Amino acid sequence: MLEEYDALRLENQLCFPLYACSKEIIRLYKPFLDNIDLTYTQYITMMVMWEKKELNVKELGEYLYLDSGTLTPVLKKLESKGYISRARSKEDERTLLVSLSSQGEELKKQAASIPEQIGQCVKLEPKEAKELYQLLYKALKGMTE
Repeated sequence: MLEEYDALRLENQLCFPLYACSKEIIRLYKPFLDNIDLTYTQYITMMVMWEKKELNVKELGEYLYLDSGTLTPVLKKLESKGYISRARSKEDERTLLVSLSSQGEELKKQAASIPEQIGQCVKLEPKEAKELYQLLYKALKGMTE
């Protein structure tokens, strides 16, 4: 029979290994991202931009699970580095569009090896990594619906 406070034991918390893993993954990324002068949040933003080329801030926030208050300083910094541009939509001035610049596209070449390098740091078999990915997205979807 479970003790009354067993639910409060750290070892019984799903949130803790998720938190610790996230923190450690970001720590592993740091030296690779330092080489291209990006933070982790800037890097994931650029990943979306490399894929989509142009989208509005709301859509970008939905991809990254970030609100505009968190995203705005990231976008300003990326714009100051020349990787993106921001402009009001001609159709609706309330909509801020983010576009990948040619310099941002060039950065993609420098970042291309990072996923493989990180993959070598995480000791999971490809099948395990795929299963974990699917489970995490299932959990994330369940929390955001």
